[in-house]
Amino acid sequence: MTIAKDSNPRTMRGAWLAAFLLAAAAGTIFAREAPDRIFAARAETEFHRAQIRFQSDTNDAVAAWQFARAGFDLADFATNSAGRAMIANEGIAACRTLLARETNSAPGHYYLAMNFGQLADAEAPSVAAYKLVKEIEREFKIAAQLDPQFDYAGPERNLGLLYRDAPGWPVSIGSRRKARAFLEQAVKLAPDYPENHLNLAESCLSWRDRDAAKVELKAFDALGPAARTNFTGAAWERSWSEWSARRAAAGKKLEEISAPVKPPKAGR
Repeated sequence: MTIAKDSNPRTMRGAWLAAFLLAAAAGTIFAREAPDRIFAARAETEFHRAQIRFQSDTNDAVAAWQFARAGFDLADFATNSAGRAMIANEGIAACRTLLARETNSAPGHYYLAMNFGQLADAEAPSVAAYKLVKEIEREFKIAAQLDPQFDYAGPERNLGLLYRDAPGWPVSIGSRRKARAFLEQAVKLAPDYPENHLNLAESCLSWRDRDAAKVELKAFDALGPAARTNFTGAAWERSWSEWSARRAAAGKKLEEISAPVKPPKAGR
């Protein structure tokens, strides 16, 4: 099952990397500073709507994974670990309920991985958070096998970011080779989804592969008007805000690493 085009695909926002870093400082449960307060309010409304639908019929497969999706979105705005963990665990429970009946549900495995990521973020830097990274990897791989096109190549996109951002062996599963392979696969599977190109461009910049980064940034820019038409509405406002900022930062980074190195001044 593939999410409709007017649905906003999900990309983990560094949760697996955060599993190896200090947890965020404690604060209010949800983000309350502009512009995130608007997006947080929307996420909270959608979470409660999805919760009511799921609780009214826990045997409804679509209601289950959509509630887990809403949980992931809301947890993304949490500014303390307790709030993030509480919401993530609700999403995890919904996915497990679904997978107990439908073991081959791609959305079930996919959103189980996404909410595991939020839980890892909440539990960082504990041993439990480290162990969750393997669970995230496993669930995304299952989702990729069941439906690689789901969420605009979401399983491949998120596996690529997981391998890119996690520490390498022997600490964890990080791998530049795997990261590149999955990020490139995401582009092939869903070339019209802007973030797939942006993720690969940013990764190539971090690896100082200027030529590949240029290709992906050019592809991102070429999507321009068509992407703005295909991915429009309130559900996409946050994505476009972030993509625009990331595109600008990537362009600046490309200029920096492309600038000729000035020779040192000769001594007297």
